[in-house]
Amino acid sequence: MKYKAIVVVLMTITTLCIINSCKVEEVKNEEVLFVGTYTDGGSEGIYRFNFNLATGELENKVVAAKIKNPSYIAFSPNRNSLYAVSEVDDFKKNVGSITTFSVKHTALVEVNEQSTYGANPCFVGTSENGKLVVVANYTGGNVAIYNALEDGNLKPSPQVINHKSIDTSKTAHAHMASFLNDELIVSDLGLDRIKKYSDVSGKFVVSDQKELVVAEGAGPRHFVTSANGEFLYVINELNSTITIFQKEEEKYYGIETYDTVASDFEGESYCADLHLSPDGKYLYGTNRGENTVVIFKIDDTTGKLRLVGRESVKGDWPRNFTIDPTGKYVLVANQRSNNIVVFNRDAENGTLSFVSQVDLPSPVCLKFY
Repeated sequence: MKYKAIVVVLMTITTLCIINSCKVEEVKNEEVLFVGTYTDGGSEGIYRFNFNLATGELENKVVAAKIKNPSYIAFSPNRNSLYAVSEVDDFKKNVGSITTFSVKHTALVEVNEQSTYGANPCFVGTSENGKLVVVANYTGGNVAIYNALEDGNLKPSPQVINHKSIDTSKTAHAHMASFLNDELIVSDLGLDRIKKYSDVSGKFVVSDQKELVVAEGAGPRHFVTSANGEFLYVINELNSTITIFQKEEEKYYGIETYDTVASDFEGESYCADLHLSPDGKYLYGTNRGENTVVIFKIDDTTGKLRLVGRESVKGDWPRNFTIDPTGKYVLVANQRSNNIVVFNRDAENGTLSFVSQVDLPSPVCLKFY
């Protein structure tokens, strides 16, 4: 009897292990993608897809939330909330809005909408602990920093940092804002500056190194940091370049700038987005006009870049792009050709090869859940 009981227990354990293994495998075989769009060309707002990791195809498109011009979206670190800016200037007079959604089993439930205190917000990001949310207002030329409650909702009356008063000879255009350690870093396309602010007793003030400077007319748009924080890579929209800054003690210094478009390219082109591969070995950027993803290999020691090549995006005006959580795929949102294109990423060589595409009106922001 004891023997039979042991056999039954072992069989039960084996069965449970198999079931749980299948569940894990099932989870790994699929990811959920949310897409922000512009809504003046047939889009209804934020969309949701299932992304098949085996085939590299986007499936089961649904409207996740009807909202005007959700041009940038971001999840809270715990994935319980999603924040979406509406890139408008008429939520109230000359301001856009940010909407907080609660995420319930990948469904979005609207919680609250409030002002961003500036026109045409184009970026939203969160701190690592989820307690702070920041919005960059492009036309407003400022950033708004919100405190987040336990449920993810945002407290009213954020701190607003105005860039328009910094330089009256240029037009401020805050384009991206990101928290790095105890600092807030803001790229201002109009000022050709990357501004730095430190958290002092819950308020952000100008850091000891108040700014990083790029070439006149470069137009810094997005940036990423290396895993060790030693290097800061900035993609410049207006002159189609990437500038590297290296950190020494607590300050960054520019060390190199690289072209993102081919030397024989004729016509206008404007950079958009920038991402590192999960292993930190490759840097990717999008060129709107040349309509390519530029690929660089990163030197482990110096942080400098070596051009690997450029891959056509199979569409027009590549805006935001993303690398899936496994690092196997790169997905590109082509705003003007109304499609999202999926590429397989060769982890060893960094190169991209076309896999699939799906139609969607004016996609501009891709975020995996």
